[in-house]
Amino acid sequence: MSVSHPGVIQELRETLRAIEGDGHKRRETLPFGVSALDQRLASGGLRLDALHEIAAATPDPGDDASATLFMAGIAARAWGPVLWVVRRRDLFAPGLYQSGLSPERVIYAEAADDAELLALMEEGLRHRGLGAVIGEAKRAATASTRRLQLAAEGGRTIALLMKRHAREGADPFGVPSAAITRWRVASAPSSPLPVEGIGRARWALNLVRQRGGDPFELTLEAADETGRLALPAALVDRSRAAGRATPRAAA
Repeated sequence: MSVSHPGVIQELRETLRAIEGDGHKRRETLPFGVSALDQRLASGGLRLDALHEIAAATPDPGDDASATLFMAGIAARAWGPVLWVVRRRDLFAPGLYQSGLSPERVIYAEAADDAELLALMEEGLRHRGLGAVIGEAKRAATASTRRLQLAAEGGRTIALLMKRHAREGADPFGVPSAAITRWRVASAPSSPLPVEGIGRARWALNLVRQRGGDPFELTLEAADETGRLALPAALVDRSRAAGRATPRAAA
């Protein structure tokens, strides 16, 4: 009986794992750099070869802007150029820059409708030369999100799809999706300052669903000029205090 070469056996194992979809294949992730957040994500961050959906918690312009800047901060920390597909020319470049996404990295494409937008996103994902592909749509059928997920798999281009509110009271996440994570983003009261003024913005993040993990909610300080989030100072101090506390000896 002949003995198979170890390399052949390993290749067969990887092939079977890919077919079974058991998640054993190592994938690159993009951590947020905030342990309170990364530790609650199944992959320790956002998978780069995957689709992630974001929606404003409400139709309020403030929440809409927070969701947009949340995506910008993620794209800012990804490698390489960023393709941003829009339906309308309403992106504020200085605002994206303040979240770490410099204008020279962004390639804009304008789509006539949601179908064209999703097709452009898919084309960008299959190119393999982009760090992130972003799109904003009101409607995306399950089959469309599955195509985006398949296009992203095997690469290092993160796909971010913002689901806009189609009408008052409608849930942007009302349709099932193949996205690995689904986030709701809302603006929160900014950090207090010792003097009059407005402190660093805060976002209330609600991870509605994640593959292989549990949903959770967390309030963080908004992305800075490097695209990084931060834990509010009060929570940091509370964590440090808890770390310094020592258990009292039993009587």
